[in-house]
Amino acid sequence: MASTLTLVFVGLLALTTLVRLWLGNRHIQYVQSHRNQVPNAFAHTISLDAHQKAADYSSAKSRLSIAETVAQAVLLLVLTIGGGLQWIDQVWTQWLPNQEIIRGALVICSALLVSTLVELPFDYYKTFTIDARFGFNKMTPAMFFSDMFKHGLVGLALGAPILFVALWLMQGAGDYWWFYLWAIWSVFNIVMLAVYPTFIAPLFNKFTPLADLSLKSRIETLLTKCGFKSQGLFVMDGSTRSGHGNAYFTGFGSSKRVVFFDTLLDKLNADEIEAVLAHELGHFKHHHVIKRIAMMFFVSLVGLALLGWLINQSWFYAGLGVYQPSDYMALVLFLLVSPTFLFLLRPLMASYSRKNEFEADDYAAKHADAKYLVDALVKLYRENASTLTPDPLHSAFYDSHPPASIRIAKLAAYTGNRG
Repeated sequence: MASTLTLVFVGLLALTTLVRLWLGNRHIQYVQSHRNQVPNAFAHTISLDAHQKAADYSSAKSRLSIAETVAQAVLLLVLTIGGGLQWIDQVWTQWLPNQEIIRGALVICSALLVSTLVELPFDYYKTFTIDARFGFNKMTPAMFFSDMFKHGLVGLALGAPILFVALWLMQGAGDYWWFYLWAIWSVFNIVMLAVYPTFIAPLFNKFTPLADLSLKSRIETLLTKCGFKSQGLFVMDGSTRSGHGNAYFTGFGSSKRVVFFDTLLDKLNADEIEAVLAHELGHFKHHHVIKRIAMMFFVSLVGLALLGWLINQSWFYAGLGVYQPSDYMALVLFLLVSPTFLFLLRPLMASYSRKNEFEADDYAAKHADAKYLVDALVKLYRENASTLTPDPLHSAFYDSHPPASIRIAKLAAYTGNRG
């Protein structure tokens, strides 16, 4: 059974890696083949230079992603059947032979640290080479490493207690430890949704109340009309790190906030900002956030139940390169290999996300002028250098938002009906 799992895992990892490489190359070739002509729907709003910049930016990111895909696959093989996790465990066992929970936490943290160190050069290259080349990066190396350090500290402060609780439950809570852990994990996530806007997000960005009184009044009128209550309207200093613009809702229950990137406010006029906000309100009115939370809870319940069964199967450890079974080894193995087994489900998840985006667009078109949402999206595509011609198959796997041409065409139908 162990050898069968090894063959299945290696075969599936090879398949998913090859598919990811194939999709990345397809995307580059498709984007570059359409580089010299702006799609007809955008011919009067996006220049050829802007279109070519977007094509080259998308291609550069895809090339980096291809290299990162290979590195991730090699790392996964080294940690599992290559014996990396087993070696890390042996090192910590020598230091802490009788402290299984502490040792387990250190083994898991060590594996995560190794993964972070492998990904670090790619993140750095994207920020200071690719984003800088195309005029998006505003970060300094000091800010980059400061953010990384703060993310690490926050992750450790929040994740360590949950990790210790998980290992404690796995060791002493009986056969249904996985259900107790799921309940605690679910409560933790709900609490995090509530406290993130007020206590965690300000550690990384500055949030100030929206100062434009005319725009504020207009937005508050829209929020009231749509039945949305928020803790306030805030502007985030996104320009300190990037030239990209965005707007979003954050928080849960009474802690909900509306947040605009300062870069977004600089690029869009009041009509366009209202239309973008109406789109975000569409997500709220269609309960997309609640549905995603429910889906996350369901998937985590199924995953933990599966882990509750695998933890007692010796072939699960041996088949993935671990010959000293333990609770923490089961947990880290499951976390590491799950993405490989779930990769081929990505088109389903991406399709669901795009469906939500169409529903939010539909809501926005009914509560604001669809023309202004089209204008806003075109500006954002141009300013963010988002390609207008993604490879359809690559998009089906990776894109949470519909391709620009399809999205604009649907919104244009609303504009035509109004006319």
